Amino acid sequence: MKHLVIHDPTLRDGQHAVRHQLGPAALRRYAEAADAARIPVVEVGHGNGLGASSLQVGLAAASDDEMLATVREALRHSRMATFMLPGWGTSGDLRRAIAHGADVVRIGVHATETSLAERHLGFLRDAGAEAHCVLMMSHMATPEVLAEQAAQAVGYGAQAVGIMDSAGHFLPPDVTARIGAIAEAVGTVPVIFHGHNNLGMAVANSVAAADAGAGIIDGCARGFGAGAGNTQLEALVPVLERSGFTTGIDLYALLDAADLAERELMPAPPVTTSMSIVSGLAGVFSGFRHRVAELSTAAGVDPRDVFFELGRRQAIAGQEDLIVDVVAALSGSRTDG
Repeated sequence: MKHLVIHDPTLRDGQHAVRHQLGPAALRRYAEAADAARIPVVEVGHGNGLGASSLQVGLAAASDDEMLATVREALRHSRMATFMLPGWGTSGDLRRAIAHGADVVRIGVHATETSLAERHLGFLRDAGAEAHCVLMMSHMATPEVLAEQAAQAVGYGAQAVGIMDSAGHFLPPDVTARIGAIAEAVGTVPVIFHGHNNLGMAVANSVAAADAGAGIIDGCARGFGAGAGNTQLEALVPVLERSGFTTGIDLYALLDAADLAERELMPAPPVTTSMSIVSGLAGVFSGFRHRVAELSTAAGVDPRDVFFELGRRQAIAGQEDLIVDVVAALSGSRTDG
């Protein structure tokens, strides 16, 4: 039986679902529960990572320093991880995270822009932290391109590398092809898979990733995350165990942690809504959904059409201004018709 490392970003990715308002008390309680379940890695931070708390993407209820210190103190067995996007965070943020005891640091980049991670991966390698690189919006690149980008990240110092299905667009064969290509390209370096549940496929895709050679699989309690949410951790672990993998996680304690998360972290667990399905089919980050709904309603256009057009234009997070252009174009077409 192959052992998998489960990486739990509930306290980072889940922040998107509550506008980054998880405070120290909530962070501590979930971290203690995750630690009791022996979840190997617990990730914490602003939803967009180190240095991202801002009016533009949301002011967090606690500073990076406070979040890291709180979770570090709560963990006795689990390792602590954090996340950074180049352009938001800096080497100074990485230095402070390591000083707070971050064991694992992930650098996220667009699927074809690994070069943006070079400096940060090198810094982490020299600082002695475990450096990961995750390729976001990975449905926008072929398996061959992702394999090249992953190998490049390893050359920069990444000690694990993999993909995020940021739009929840994949089906299992898509995951198999991409994880298989990356695993072949990077040899013994662990491969990461991070799923989203827009099409209800996150657990199935995670199993496909494990079967294809991934060694690190992500999941969040109750799927806590933006839009339709992430892979549901307390379902993922027993499914992986039944599929012939070991995780070392205590099932009852994991279920207790999930119950606590639903009770104390979120107003309600994420659900796969009509807009989540459309964003997944279109391959568009589901974090666009509120802005799409707002502008579409004002202009009298169908938000589903907006998502599919954004998908055709290969919109990515950070290009929210493109929604205005798409809504205007569709509104003009409707008026002309």
